[in-house]
Amino acid sequence: MRLLPRDFFARPSVEVAPDLLGCVLEHETADGLVAVELTEVEAYAGASDPASHAYRGKTRRNAVMFGPPGHAYVYFTYGMYFCVNLVCLGEEGPAGQEGSSAVLLRAGAIIAGEELARSRRTRSRAVIPSRDLARGPARLCLALGIDRALDGADACVPSSPLRVGTGAEPATRSAKIATGPRVGVSSAAEIPWRFWLEGDPTVSVYRAAVPRRRKPVTP
Repeated sequence: MRLLPRDFFARPSVEVAPDLLGCVLEHETADGLVAVELTEVEAYAGASDPASHAYRGKTRRNAVMFGPPGHAYVYFTYGMYFCVNLVCLGEEGPAGQEGSSAVLLRAGAIIAGEELARSRRTRSRAVIPSRDLARGPARLCLALGIDRALDGADACVPSSPLRVGTGAEPATRSAKIATGPRVGVSSAAEIPWRFWLEGDPTVSVYRAAVPRRRKPVTP
């Protein structure tokens, strides 16, 4: 695999996101290597984007988003899942606040290490279809064994366990790229910054955000 150069990520995320489709993300561990060809991603603009984790400023959780491009930002969500992003060009937001943009990796087709990916995903006797192994951001991280230990990993260098690049002959590069609203966000939900390979079976199902109901206050 030929790794993507850092300059590839030194652009706004909305430019990087569609160019990542058809690229390969691989994670190498002591158990082996699992690789996916990316089929669905989402762009987040950073300090000017209310749906971005960088919107409210730098914290311990999102510190990687304020660093150089080409690094992985991994976060824990819903108390049970990990999601992985690739940091892109920084930007200046409201009141001069800075924050990097990023691309959330939402789905991919397993092209190497399917047996290992399947063992990480299997929690019952039910057989998981190949298309569902990395179909969705949490499933993608489970299949590849990605967790917070990889937060900050440099995806542009050969020595990193988490790498992103291009395959020899990515068959899906000629597929039509579709765009639409981002999934599960309540702020700036109308912005069509989700990109996917049209007709690919590994693309996740669109679900709009569901407003959280507040518990009634007992007098």
